[in-house]
Amino acid sequence: MSSGFRILVAAFIAAGFMQSSASASNEEVASFYKTRNLTIIVGFSAGGGFDLYARLLSRHIGKHLPGNPRAVVQNMPGAGSMTAALNILDIAPKDGSVVGLFGRTVAVTPLMSDRKFDGRRFNWVGSITDEVSVCISSARSNVKTWQDMLEQTFVVGGEGHESDLDINANLVKNLFGAKIKLVTGYPGTNEIKPAMERGEVDGVCGLSYSTMRARYVNELRDKQINVLVQVSLKQNPALGDVPFVGHFATPDQASVMRLLLEPQEMARPVAAPPGIPVERLAALRSAFDATMTDPEFLAEATKTGLEVNPMKGEDIAKLVAGLYALPKDTGDKARRAMGME
Repeated sequence: MSSGFRILVAAFIAAGFMQSSASASNEEVASFYKTRNLTIIVGFSAGGGFDLYARLLSRHIGKHLPGNPRAVVQNMPGAGSMTAALNILDIAPKDGSVVGLFGRTVAVTPLMSDRKFDGRRFNWVGSITDEVSVCISSARSNVKTWQDMLEQTFVVGGEGHESDLDINANLVKNLFGAKIKLVTGYPGTNEIKPAMERGEVDGVCGLSYSTMRARYVNELRDKQINVLVQVSLKQNPALGDVPFVGHFATPDQASVMRLLLEPQEMARPVAAPPGIPVERLAALRSAFDATMTDPEFLAEATKTGLEVNPMKGEDIAKLVAGLYALPKDTGDKARRAMGME
């Protein structure tokens, strides 16, 4: 038998083994999910932007997972979604039956706070879209422009000092001098919206553009809200001439903004606990990616005004690792920008 023939035979045997192993793996994953629900823990209250995305995902991802499990949403608000994130990290079953959808800055919170966990431990499944955040005010507020934010007290609703809303509000306040007064403790944007209508607060900073489009349709149409500034690393062309904080930032401020705002690239992140079986993580990632191109999923997203611009789980892991590799003093500066010192 020639050496070339032996190599060819070995290649066929290896290919057959890999195909057999993959088939066995798929059968095991299908057997697991066939008898279980897939629980999606959302770190915010029902009705807000994260909840809308979670419920949209839940209606479609099951058909792309082996075994076709039913996906159910469980709301777990608290500490700006930190409660849900820590549940995924340390409490939730590590078998692939539970994933979480929580705030985009959660993973990097330890870089600028006293939190001791490592955000690189999450098994990232994917993100449904990227995001630009905005500050808005109600029409009844005296604050109607970016210049007004710099000159008049602007009372905004928040969720907790580690939440995306509070981070954005403090960034605009401490880096750029906006006269923001933060009223924290709301479970989510779904509760801040009526607080604006009652006049308890003037507005909100750090509201996702997609949430604004989905939850403030009538207010935008009837000019009942003012869009004051874009808080992001990139401008959204759809926001036209709404001011952009990047135009006002010094190089030193820009480095701090990277740590605080680059997570907007993974604006609606879905993560599984550390330690789940590799074949189930692969199945979750594959099902997520397939859902993002599912015509029925996309049609429903369009109908409800939710943007879809997905990011793969592997790319989220690289983004988070890159932020953890930033110089330590960047986190210290971000901490000061958040008013944590």
